[in-house]
Amino acid sequence: MSRHVKAAIAALRATGRRLLHGCRRHPILLTAPLAVVAVGAGFAAQELIPAGASRSDPDLLEALIAQPREVSQQAADPSEAPDKDLLAAASLQAQRTSLSHPDPALVEPEAGAEVPLEIRVALLGASPSPRLGASGYWRLVDRDGRPVQEGGPADAPDLAAAMAGRAEVWMETGSDHVLQVDGRPYEGRLRVLRGSQGLQVVNHVSLERYISSVVGAEMPSSWNMEALKAQAVAARSYAMAHMARPASAHWHLGDTTRWQAYRGLGSVTARTRQATASTSGVILSYQGGIVESLYAATTRITQEAHGHLGASMSQHGAQDLAEQGLRYNEILGRYYRGASLARLQAGAS
Repeated sequence: MSRHVKAAIAALRATGRRLLHGCRRHPILLTAPLAVVAVGAGFAAQELIPAGASRSDPDLLEALIAQPREVSQQAADPSEAPDKDLLAAASLQAQRTSLSHPDPALVEPEAGAEVPLEIRVALLGASPSPRLGASGYWRLVDRDGRPVQEGGPADAPDLAAAMAGRAEVWMETGSDHVLQVDGRPYEGRLRVLRGSQGLQVVNHVSLERYISSVVGAEMPSSWNMEALKAQAVAARSYAMAHMARPASAHWHLGDTTRWQAYRGLGSVTARTRQATASTSGVILSYQGGIVESLYAATTRITQEAHGHLGASMSQHGAQDLAEQGLRYNEILGRYYRGASLARLQAGAS
């Protein structure tokens, strides 16, 4: 192994420990053919880590991407290897490439257990003075876990009092109950931050629970299951790209269509959970990196909005293909040509 490649892998490992801040404590690794992380539809070149995101934490995770055997063997071909100078670059800029590959069905990764990652979603649609509540017992704690307030389903937190002298508080409830923000139900935990325009609420939630909500917010849950599964994979890959390149020091991405529509439990159904569970951990990958899989409602919109970037999935097109009998991996192969499917897996402790 050359000195440049060793340096690149060391840089990636150091960066990987910063990529998924806020995830649950569980060891994850990142496997990539030569450790290039590709993001952006069409794999557009951009830096993964914004300036100022160099914090380290012993509990931060690295991401493991396990690729199918066929993909791994192909990527091992020296002619397929990324440029070593690019590997050695500390910024780990993504490699831009043409997506003129044929469109075979993407090989499905082997089944694996869910990786318990936590994503941070800014609830940008919430009021600057949000109304919080819960369906059961709740409590507010400070950043060190010390109790601030508590109550039941008939009670609402007094955020003005709770935030006095504090930059943030956390709201939690039992596993059998849900939290509420301005009347909308959410799973996970809520982090309330003091911002310049008022209070900012961030939902810390399981990645797979988040995806099941996005699927229902982005696509009618009555659509063909294969289209829903294609949407789940695209949404998960997009989310992972933003976990690697967060929009803020406090959250990975927002809840609006500027990122992906997210409505908490309001857009979750049994079918969106099924589509998510049946593709658990599956993302789109290119040479071991994460593809930021853009998508839009129709082919015309994908061309207008994303044509200059490269690959983008038409949601109505995905539904049409599913109705013709194509499976989700075949649908994704039509829209993200040259990519492969990979599965997140937990690493050894």
